[in-house]
Amino acid sequence: MIRVAVPNKGALSEAASAILAEAGYRQRRDSRELVLVDPDNNVEFFFLRPRDIAVYVGKGTLDVGITGRDLLLDAQVEADELLPLGFAASTFRFAGPAGVFKTAAELGGKRLATSYDGLLRDYLAELGIKATVVRLDGAVESSVRLGVADAIADVVETGSTLKAAGMEIFGEPILNSEALLIGRRGVRRPPGVDVLIRRLHSVLVARKYVLLDYDVPKSLMEQATALTPGLESPTVSPLRDTDWVAVRSMVLVKDTNRVMDELYELGARAILVSSIHSCRI
Repeated sequence: MIRVAVPNKGALSEAASAILAEAGYRQRRDSRELVLVDPDNNVEFFFLRPRDIAVYVGKGTLDVGITGRDLLLDAQVEADELLPLGFAASTFRFAGPAGVFKTAAELGGKRLATSYDGLLRDYLAELGIKATVVRLDGAVESSVRLGVADAIADVVETGSTLKAAGMEIFGEPILNSEALLIGRRGVRRPPGVDVLIRRLHSVLVARKYVLLDYDVPKSLMEQATALTPGLESPTVSPLRDTDWVAVRSMVLVKDTNRVMDELYELGARAILVSSIHSCRI
């Protein structure tokens, strides 16, 4: 039985449980549950603080876990990315009082407040910047006003909280983060982990594509299928009217309406779109 860590709260929690459920795994119905066994899939889920998940996985206590790239790098443990999961996107940035700083190079000798001291220290070392890192557990945007720091480094989603505190973002992004499936570095993965990765990947593919069906005159089939090439090749089936064929193909969600318009203008009809819940590519 593989042991999987899942965020118990915060921005990662709901989306992590949703993708696992879509992949066919049981998930808790009560947020107070800390452990859930899924005997049908031979998995045991542990619901933990997102910041702690990389530590448990890195030490080998748990086989894999879902956490953010920022939290993984900040933990500085023996764990690696296995699969990016495409949600909980954020950016780790520098911010300071409006109009004071323009680039990270100006931070030498300054005090920098952050909740991600490991990640920040590594980044400053890469840039050759010597600054004092002040670790705080949260609400770092208040540290400058309270005289604890000269600038901050924090995860930014919209930036509205920073603006409300009289701060502005400056310099290049330190890190672009998202949710990840992580595993311990340098060990052989149990078979159940490979199954988990395939299932999660299939959900990610299904979320990106729809299934497009349409009828088109046989004389226009080559032009139509050029618009809908699919992954390997579209499926083309004969119709009772021998002058027409039916076509089925996977199309990127973001391109769906454009492709439908182009097919209709070409002469295709009965254009239908269906969601894909899961697939194996």
